Amino acid sequence: MAVIKTPKPTFPAEAAKQEYAASLDAEDALREFRNQFIIPSTANLATKKLAKPGLSDDSSIYFAGNSLGLQPKAVAKYMEAQLDTWSSVGVGGHFTDLEDSPMPQWQLMSEKAATSMSRLVGAQPEEVAAMGTLTMNLHLLLASFYKPTETRSKILMDWKAFPSDHYAIESQIAWHDLDAKKNMVLIGPDEGQHEISTEKILSIIDQHAEDAALILLPGIQYYTGQLFDIPTITKYAHSKGLIVGWDLAHAFANAELKLHDWDVDFAVWCTYKYGNAGPGSMGALFVHEKHGQVDYSDGPDAPKFRHRLTGWYGGDRSVRFKMDNKYKPIPGAGGFQISTSSVMDLTSLCAAMSVFDQTSIQALRQKSIKLTAYLEFLLLKDTDEETRLYDIITPSDPDARGAQLSVLLKPGLLHKVAERLQNASIICDKREPGVVRVAPVPLYNTYSDVFKFVKEFKGALASS
Repeated sequence: MAVIKTPKPTFPAEAAKQEYAASLDAEDALREFRNQFIIPSTANLATKKLAKPGLSDDSSIYFAGNSLGLQPKAVAKYMEAQLDTWSSVGVGGHFTDLEDSPMPQWQLMSEKAATSMSRLVGAQPEEVAAMGTLTMNLHLLLASFYKPTETRSKILMDWKAFPSDHYAIESQIAWHDLDAKKNMVLIGPDEGQHEISTEKILSIIDQHAEDAALILLPGIQYYTGQLFDIPTITKYAHSKGLIVGWDLAHAFANAELKLHDWDVDFAVWCTYKYGNAGPGSMGALFVHEKHGQVDYSDGPDAPKFRHRLTGWYGGDRSVRFKMDNKYKPIPGAGGFQISTSSVMDLTSLCAAMSVFDQTSIQALRQKSIKLTAYLEFLLLKDTDEETRLYDIITPSDPDARGAQLSVLLKPGLLHKVAERLQNASIICDKREPGVVRVAPVPLYNTYSDVFKFVKEFKGALASS
């Protein structure tokens, strides 16, 4: 079946005017979602005192959703309800559904969050579990899926993986008394390139078809913003006998995913970036249904299931409180849970997911593609490649990127540009030695935000 490419939005010459940006905002079918978030005010950004949210007409421009998403207004409502539950019924909150509460009883909250997230990652609800944090979940899944043998022990991974992933892989290899330097295969771009082509990844898989056990890649590379071809890479790696895992920290709630249909073995993600669940909020994992099956063919007390590090909360709820030490895992990803989940973390996550429940990842992605293309258009308009003081190192193909554009500045310009943006109350992320990561998020960013950012960005360079 031929792959249908996403057409790249185009813009007329007059698109470089503020009036045009305003017209795009007026036509935006998702524009009302912005009102469901609290955007830091310019006044609050300038103070060191704890402050209440500022006025809506004093909003900053927030392009750092790839690091920490904005706070949904629903969080305060949901959190207040949970505090009231705790204070009014105490331990009964685990088993009591209270009228007028936006949340179910505590022991059902993780399933509620998982159901909402499953729609964002293209999974069945039972293939997703809300639990832990990204790196902890990665360790738990590697303990189950990384099974090195004498002939197949290597792990293939991105050369510029987020340090946490790198450390996790190193330590997992060492856990098996293997040499990490010999068993980590780092996949990098060709000389002079920033993007790692799918062909390059497939060629590395070919080179290690006989000695690799697993491949772990980021769905979206945090530094360059490249969105990898997850279905193609997964299918090819499987054909060579590899287990395939994905770190979706920057892809969750950003790119359209179909983890079940793509036959991904496992995946992990955090929820505080595009998921907007709060700093350090609860993470999640995906385990394909084929790996989450529980077989009772040998009797009710002899379940057979994929080995994992087990804990009480992964046990089936119907027998969990029998306390008979007969472990019967929940079928699916839920069986990989370890401990009782933090209700407050789940509350924040469910509040954030309540916003996503009002739309679809397809609608969000449609706006995101246009919003990011508009940013790219304005950045490149009236510039000459030979004299321009920056390059966009994120792929131009809409199918190869999410919301983020990574702008690489010429040496020595990063701090000056960052200071100008900060003084203009424009919040975005900078990474040494010279990258500004700009992430217009479709839920709360506007085309006018993009226009104002580019004006300040180019102004900073013009005065350098």
